[in-house]
Amino acid sequence: MLPRSEIIPAEFYQPYLDLVKEEDIQKALEKNTRQFRKFLKKIPRKKIDYAYAEGKWTIREMLQHIIDAERVFAYRALTFSRLDANPLPGFDENSWAANSGASERSWNDLQEEWSAIRKATILLYGSLTDHQLGFRGQANGRPLNAFTIGFIIAGHVAHHMRILKERYL
Repeated sequence: MLPRSEIIPAEFYQPYLDLVKEEDIQKALEKNTRQFRKFLKKIPRKKIDYAYAEGKWTIREMLQHIIDAERVFAYRALTFSRLDANPLPGFDENSWAANSGASERSWNDLQEEWSAIRKATILLYGSLTDHQLGFRGQANGRPLNAFTIGFIIAGHVAHHMRILKERYL
């Protein structure tokens, strides 16, 4: 297991990284999964389409964003772990959200999709060797490795849980 010192400093992602205290990436992802599943079950149905301000995402749209972002992050981790030297682009989360069709999706389907994506992410990370986790690549103009991305994935979900608690619920 790689030590946390192998996390590549990532100023843009540092707030996400700071939310994850575990040293082991698998344990971090598994704990984060349990916490988020439990959290999602406690969201009142009447709040799912609530946005705390004009132009802000609804809770339903935020869950779709979390799903989309995890797919992107996992793809980046897979790409880097396979030593693909091609730089990967960023993505415009606001454009993706506006075009996601989240408002037409059932809450249960979104939760099920997130669970499936997270299971795939955990399986991906369980398959990577320390050597593969350390391979470096570039995404959105920033150097990263698969190891760092695993902590970003967990921290991204923790970040949105915090926003939901503070601004939506």
